Amino acid sequence: MTELAALRAACTKHEARRMEALATPAAIQTFLDSIEYSEEERYRCPLTVLRERKGHCFDGALFAAAMLRRIGHPPLIVDIIPNDNDDDHLLAIYSVRGHWGAVAKSNYSGLRYREPVYRTLRELVMSYFDDFFNALGEKTMRAYTRPLNLKTFDSLHWMTIDDNLDAIGVRLDAIRKNRVLTPAMIRSLTVADRRSVQAGLLGSKPEGLFKAKPPRSHSC
Repeated sequence: MTELAALRAACTKHEARRMEALATPAAIQTFLDSIEYSEEERYRCPLTVLRERKGHCFDGALFAAAMLRRIGHPPLIVDIIPNDNDDDHLLAIYSVRGHWGAVAKSNYSGLRYREPVYRTLRELVMSYFDDFFNALGEKTMRAYTRPLNLKTFDSLHWMTIDDNLDAIGVRLDAIRKNRVLTPAMIRSLTVADRRSVQAGLLGSKPEGLFKAKPPRSHSC
């Protein structure tokens, strides 16, 4: 039995109808926007996300990848890597007529859906740059991974079982990263303005925010 078939078989009739309604990337994003953001340090497979209607960015990316797979896209995810004062962020990516888009679950309003209008993966990732800040407004994006095809984890039943999802995180840590900033660029970064931070945090769940450390003060 394929992973998609196993997911369908595991669903109740109500869950199957809900899943069948997610027929476009935009519909998948709308579903992710409707569920509760999880501050818990646990991973949920797509079936659990569907049932519990809860998840963080890792759970949301896996769910979106599974739903994109169901409508004909490969289940691809990309991890955006921050500095050490923020959380990373996972995207489920898809291509339409040679252009990239993304679906994502986030506690920040600007780190979610992207239309498939980006010519390269780097263009897509960089569209998140100015919105990729921590609660202090520090712009923290530093790199991103090459796409990871979750089909390689089908033997672990990643779409229907929670237990083995750590293996995906381990693989993301190991694969090649593409840096987006030079040291000189990092030194010259500005802090996001107050309105941008307020907009980014609109509707956020405070318990799920990374506890960013304030910059160190320098004594004379």
